[in-house]
Amino acid sequence: MCTAVTYKNYFGRNLDLEYSYKETVTITPRNYPFKFRKVDDVNSHYAIIGMAFVCDSYPLYYDAINEKGLGIAGLNFPGNACYMECVSDKKNIAPFEFIPYVLSLCSNILEVKKLLKEINIAKINFSDDLVASPLHWIICDKESSITVECVADGLKVYDNPVGVLTNNPTFDIQMFNLNNYVSLSIEPPVNNFAKNLNFDVYSRGMGALGLPGDLSSASRFVKATFTKMNSLSNDTENESVSQFFHILGSVEQQRGCVHMGEDKYEITIYSSCCNLDKGIYYYKTYDNSQITMVDMYKEDLDGSSLVSYDLIKEQQIYKQN
Repeated sequence: MCTAVTYKNYFGRNLDLEYSYKETVTITPRNYPFKFRKVDDVNSHYAIIGMAFVCDSYPLYYDAINEKGLGIAGLNFPGNACYMECVSDKKNIAPFEFIPYVLSLCSNILEVKKLLKEINIAKINFSDDLVASPLHWIICDKESSITVECVADGLKVYDNPVGVLTNNPTFDIQMFNLNNYVSLSIEPPVNNFAKNLNFDVYSRGMGALGLPGDLSSASRFVKATFTKMNSLSNDTENESVSQFFHILGSVEQQRGCVHMGEDKYEITIYSSCCNLDKGIYYYKTYDNSQITMVDMYKEDLDGSSLVSYDLIKEQQIYKQN
């Protein structure tokens, strides 16, 4: 399972799984040819940086941004994602093609919404060994975000006013569920229970009593939304990036808390934070809490070859004495 959030001009996610491919921070320059199964290839496009599993020279992006400041993350959506058969009157895009296709062609949410009217997310696997994962997507620019879900009754596009996405249930239900937490507050609680009873506010933070703390996707949606919507930081790069990772940290998964059978446990494999203005990809991994950055503009963005950086997974500890 996963959590994605926006904050100021930053965008990123936690990838929560019990296994990992050899994902790398991968830059796709403007002239790297994207070959698509059912639509015309795109040989010249916006440059892209994100986390990807590169297979047969194809970047299978988990999350990414382009040089125009548009970002997308795909999150697990089992039981609800329903990809369609190919149709003749739409652009048939495989699920694994969705992120590179949209980021190649669009510079903002308005352009994405227009493109989505032409798209059919088709039931096409990458290969026999890599079948299509059941996904939905959060897409954002510096001004707004949307959620895209391909379900049994068609492609749904929701405005996402909170800039948060987790997994199941569907986004409309997740948003409705926030109504159940309208009384939460960052302030000390007010006695609305009974006028004649005196209550002891015995701890700080009691205004948020009832805020979920479990690791289910519905609870993480509420927790991440409350944390993000109330987050404060100065506007410097370091402070904003630090705060972003604290937001993701409020819903991270620790090894041992979600048992997946046998000796497998779901963990937050990595957390990412992308600066939509500067094209910088920051990340942390489960065993390395130091923030690492990759700057797309330090590469040749007019090139035609993928650039990939292996994740630094071993803990980096600063020895102060």
